[in-house]
Amino acid sequence: MRCLAVCQSELVVRMLDEILLPSFEVEYLVESKPSVRRLHDGGINAHAADPRRTDTYLKADLTPGTCVIIEDTGRRSLRKILEAVRDAGGTLVYVIAVGIADYRKREELLKAEFPDLYYLSLSELFGGPLLTEFSRSLTRLRVQQYQRFLADADRVLILLHNDPDPDALASGLALRNILRRTKQTAIIGAIQGVTRPENIRMLNLLDIHVDIVTPAQVADYHRVAMVDVQPHYFGGTVDRVDLVIDHHPEQSGYSAVFKDIRPDYGSTSTILTEHLRAVDANISERTATAMLYAIKSDTLFFNRQANRVDIEAFSYLYPLADAALIRKMEGAEITMERLEYVLKAKQYGRMVEQVFCAHVGHSPREDFIPYVADFYLQLENVKWTIVSGVVNDTLIVSVRNLGYTRNAGEFVRKYFSDIGSAGGHRAMAKAVVPIAAFRDKFGNLAPEAFTDRVLGLALEFLHEHQPSDKRLVRA
Repeated sequence: MRCLAVCQSELVVRMLDEILLPSFEVEYLVESKPSVRRLHDGGINAHAADPRRTDTYLKADLTPGTCVIIEDTGRRSLRKILEAVRDAGGTLVYVIAVGIADYRKREELLKAEFPDLYYLSLSELFGGPLLTEFSRSLTRLRVQQYQRFLADADRVLILLHNDPDPDALASGLALRNILRRTKQTAIIGAIQGVTRPENIRMLNLLDIHVDIVTPAQVADYHRVAMVDVQPHYFGGTVDRVDLVIDHHPEQSGYSAVFKDIRPDYGSTSTILTEHLRAVDANISERTATAMLYAIKSDTLFFNRQANRVDIEAFSYLYPLADAALIRKMEGAEITMERLEYVLKAKQYGRMVEQVFCAHVGHSPREDFIPYVADFYLQLENVKWTIVSGVVNDTLIVSVRNLGYTRNAGEFVRKYFSDIGSAGGHRAMAKAVVPIAAFRDKFGNLAPEAFTDRVLGLALEFLHEHQPSDKRLVRA
């Protein structure tokens, strides 16, 4: 495609030349003859001309299909240039703002007179790609540093949270790939193993082995890395860590040699995708399948806590993964046991002001509780779900919301962080509290009273700083 660029500064000419060639056949029109000579010496196709004259563009064989790029430095002559281009038959016009503070106002004024032009700033052209490249370079440096640090260790433990989910499992597999280790020299471990049906199916289909380790055994490893979890989760039982990679909000009270914590990311697998790409690592089909499934699972297919980088990671991994295998892993989602707890929540739950709250009583497995919370968030007119249950002697509270109301993580931290572990994101959060501590703080409640007590806390939290005329609609 032919392009005519009207520029005033040599720097802009040289930058555009780097970007546009060889995709475009570019000719530059520059007022300054000395600049034209220097550009010619540099092998750039530039000509001296008055850009305010219509015949300048007629002589340059301007057609409606010619792409015209005009540098805007704020001079008043820009309108005359645009008029000359229009009079010569130019229709595909791009104006690039260079050094204009309020370029949006400038764009508004120009478009009032020339509605068909496209207006861009130099920062829009170069800022995004430049920041992306800087970020990738920093990630590459960080990865290379922890690769070197862990390289001389005989055995590395990649520690996951209890009952690891797809994101933790995939992240462990990806980190082992980055470290260029085998399952003998980099063990993927968890203090409590995998119990959820779809996660067990993932392990079997992708041949992922998770070792059960005790806190005492962690000290036997030369290096310890954590993915999708931070040391505070283990309640002080794991007191040293060399590497932490996580997408949950950063917690204090521990030290790590290397950390990469990005709470604005939808999954830890997205972070590990960037790490793999930064060092040009070869991603096997098995690893790509695990990571793609993890991103899809942790973001509820981009319906929860996802952003541009998650979508980019998904797009990059998709052609490398086995989509049929992912469909098989998803097939184990619904079980009779889970439906039993969905029905319990329906029986004992309450919905007030678009908040569904239920206590499902004792549960043999923790995963039933977040499953029920996710299930009821799909209901019409439900904006928040808060589901609690007791596993052994511990109260588990799982919170979900649509992501555009108040922060779920703030809710659990406000009411439960002083008596247990509590945290999460805007759209999903969790509290793990000893049942005795809950009763000490909120009263010796009977199980059937848990729903009303927690629902009361939720409504109190949602009504804070909220004008009375903007309360949630009572259902």
